[in-house]
Amino acid sequence: MDMATKPQHDSNQSFITPDWHVPENIRAVSTCRRGGFSKAPYDSFNMGLHVGDSDCAVTANRALLASHFQLSATDIVWLNQIHSAEVIDVSYCRNYAGAVTADGAFSADVRRPCVVMTADCLSVLLTDKDGQRVASLHAGWRGLYAGVLTQGVAKFPDPKKVIAWLGPAIGPSAFEVGQDVFDAFTSQHRMHQSAFVATVNESKWLADIYLLARQKLNQLGVSEIFGGNRCTYSETASFFSYRRDGVTGRMATMIWRQE
Repeated sequence: MDMATKPQHDSNQSFITPDWHVPENIRAVSTCRRGGFSKAPYDSFNMGLHVGDSDCAVTANRALLASHFQLSATDIVWLNQIHSAEVIDVSYCRNYAGAVTADGAFSADVRRPCVVMTADCLSVLLTDKDGQRVASLHAGWRGLYAGVLTQGVAKFPDPKKVIAWLGPAIGPSAFEVGQDVFDAFTSQHRMHQSAFVATVNESKWLADIYLLARQKLNQLGVSEIFGGNRCTYSETASFFSYRRDGVTGRMATMIWRQE
């Protein structure tokens, strides 16, 4: 990539700022697909190094994200996500070269961002009412089933003081799953049946990943939950979608504490 190329950067199109009630020292953002250096089919603000995009373009996109919020790119620990329930404390990952294998990041340090990448899976941001801790979780259906929300909330002393925001994910009218997914969740708890709608296709269901996350957070004692009203699959201009496009980029959802 020609590094002299300038991204067509418009913060109104490049970032979503969560609308939630949190302490003033908490900062959070979810990226959109526009405003970066990547070429099609990763156009243009792709954060994923693992999807086949130019490493140079992705590195420039990540640097642009950090600089826009006056953060150091070296303080952001990028995860190798495997749909697990593993949540790491990134405070112990300073000067780490490469990605850490996990599906969630937690931090109690100032200006130590927690970030996950998605392109249909759900991202969940957590903080507490004291503004002392933050976490970002990668919660696709496999991660939800495995317990990534449980592990993330467990990083906080009091679940009743946790505040959650649900980032852009595939919407309930587009997320078709098989009987195995329906059986997995409904075997965990009967209430999850309300998150599924039968389709005309035999043994296929439309799943509401936002509702599944809310139900699980409520079970954990988290009642203040915001977001959960976008659809990565249908909002083509704004979001990457793996299910829609196959080969595509990744958005980042990030949270950190200011001084």
